Amino acid sequence: MTARVGVITFPGTLDDRDTQRAVRAAGLEAVPLWHRDKDLKQVDAVILPGGFSYGDYLRAGAISRFSPVMDSVIDQAKAGMPVLGICNGFQVLTETHLLPGAMLRNNHLHFICRDQKLRVENAETAWTRSYERGQEINIPLKNIDGRYVADERVLDELEAEGRVVFRYQELNPNGSLRDIAGICNPAGNVVGLMPHPEHAVEPLIGTGRTDGLGFFTSILKRLVSA
Repeated sequence: MTARVGVITFPGTLDDRDTQRAVRAAGLEAVPLWHRDKDLKQVDAVILPGGFSYGDYLRAGAISRFSPVMDSVIDQAKAGMPVLGICNGFQVLTETHLLPGAMLRNNHLHFICRDQKLRVENAETAWTRSYERGQEINIPLKNIDGRYVADERVLDELEAEGRVVFRYQELNPNGSLRDIAGICNPAGNVVGLMPHPEHAVEPLIGTGRTDGLGFFTSILKRLVSA
């Protein structure tokens, strides 16, 4: 039986179709999930894709956090279900407190869209098993509210526990503290990052490379071995 990965669509989500394609490229079944429904349709993992949910009114991810589907996502994440938040999805995960910290406006106050080099700092999470620690990958980045912040105690805790999953290389594109591009929860089943791996799974689109495919093959390995 094929492992099933749910991809949530909120009003303003932009990258749900691309994320579904990336899921299928890794040999998984992509299951569309609607923000108003609490039913997760018996999926094995969930992805919150990028976009501008609810137009980023109030602040990015603040309204989506209260969508009915998120009650189910929070419960299942706490029970161990793998959850990935990409860009706006990462913002939603911080709003739910499944991940610590917050996302603020880029320090240069402009939208940025570029290919971004990252270093893999943790290859043991549910979403990074196809990578090696220290590996450098290139995947697209596009955001205006991408600056990760947290107080020093939280930052020190993330560093000490190995929960910084990705770090920006060569250029910090948004002013994120300690060059943090992605983090995970203590169990490693919930991961959030600002860059977009779903745009780097086929050589004809995005960066022209497949560096992002490892996110989706990683979850395949996790679900098959579970």
